[in-house]
Amino acid sequence: MSSSDSTFSRRAFAGAVSVTAAAAAGLGASPAAAAESHGQTPSERPFRAAGDRRSRRPNILFILGDDLGWADLSSYGSPNIRTPHLDTLARQGVRFTDAYSGSATCSPTRFSLYTGRYPGRTPGGLAEPIADRTAGLDPTHPTLASLLKEAGYATALIGKWHAGYLPDHSPTRSGWDTFFGNFGGALEYYSKLGLGGEYDLYEGDATYKDLRYYTRIITERASEYVTRDHGGKPWLLNLNFTTPHWPWIADGDTAESAEIVRRIKAGDGRALWHQDGGSIDKYREMVEDLDRSVGEVLKALKRSGQEKDTLVVFSSDNGGERFSYNWPLSGNKASLQEGGIRVPNIVRWPARLDGGQVSRVPVFSPDWTATLLEVAGTRPHRAYPLDGVSLAGYLLRGERPAERDLFWRVRGERALRRGNWKYYRGKAGRDQLFDLAGDVREQADKAAVEPARLAELRAAWESVNAGLLPYPG
Repeated sequence: MSSSDSTFSRRAFAGAVSVTAAAAAGLGASPAAAAESHGQTPSERPFRAAGDRRSRRPNILFILGDDLGWADLSSYGSPNIRTPHLDTLARQGVRFTDAYSGSATCSPTRFSLYTGRYPGRTPGGLAEPIADRTAGLDPTHPTLASLLKEAGYATALIGKWHAGYLPDHSPTRSGWDTFFGNFGGALEYYSKLGLGGEYDLYEGDATYKDLRYYTRIITERASEYVTRDHGGKPWLLNLNFTTPHWPWIADGDTAESAEIVRRIKAGDGRALWHQDGGSIDKYREMVEDLDRSVGEVLKALKRSGQEKDTLVVFSSDNGGERFSYNWPLSGNKASLQEGGIRVPNIVRWPARLDGGQVSRVPVFSPDWTATLLEVAGTRPHRAYPLDGVSLAGYLLRGERPAERDLFWRVRGERALRRGNWKYYRGKAGRDQLFDLAGDVREQADKAAVEPARLAELRAAWESVNAGLLPYPG
């Protein structure tokens, strides 16, 4: 690590970072240049903090896309998708190039974010993803929302929950004051019919009738929430879009919606998977609609006068799916290859962070839980230690980022990242080792030439795994 990586002034670095960060973010650059700028060597440089360290506890707006791939934003190199609002968010804050989801599918990643712990710490987190209506997040387990609520925050979840079903599991049983959204893993965007053919739009624990396009509805709800009077309390809003998750239906596609609804009602249990539908162009429409929707919520936040004191995090719940643009990564959703777990990740907090910054430090979903608890002035429950590491010291105080391993486990696959090295075993059962600094595509297996390193990382993975719950049956 060079001295310039660790000792520059957070303020003095402003001039030097502006051109480099903008180019690395792909803002105004060609897709090829943006992709080339995604160098994978983790930076250990401290980040520029802005404003008064004594500023009030922030509001927290955590936005999740659903099955959004790492390179699906124009600021991450997409050649055909334009995402000006999220690109602006990146210019105004910090864009992470080596950010990861907590797992490779929807619900276990949500468990890792809600709890700050590996999904395998809890029975509900073993479902990949949750489909059984008896599985879910134990209401007695502390969550980001319950801990912030105890610390005086108003809390809300709008959009996709996917951590269990009624009557035993609900956001309102796990620390969120209010909930408006869907319980399941997918729904048809107009009818709100879920994977089992059930109606799946709720306000609290009661169904709510609204047959407009789902993304419009939750965007309106979120915009209203961020402008609401919260009685002087800071607030947490988890805004979980279903976009661009299948079915591949954009706003206005009422004929395609009607056909899928017909198939659902005829008993076609795979209708929502929409395996005979969609296209790259349709996917582009959906991602660009997600971008516009995020932009609407951020405009409402600005109108409310709370923009400066609101910490915004944007991420995806896992890697991309069928029509996602993941180049140069291998694999996609459900895989522990980079394409299944590396995600776009942006943070903005005008009161405390300067904009135009890029970080190559590896981070993953549970880190944000730890970070948000720290900046809110509270701590995790002693009996439920976090697996994530707070980024507050790194981002706000110029501290070196923590050196630790990132761990993942799904049925049939395992992975661990330490620095630039990644240990991976896929469903073929063969241990592999990749140096992500020069091989982000995971094609040059170093297992044979680095046997000691492979053994060390495999042992580290086994050590973590020994403390997790085993998969049932």
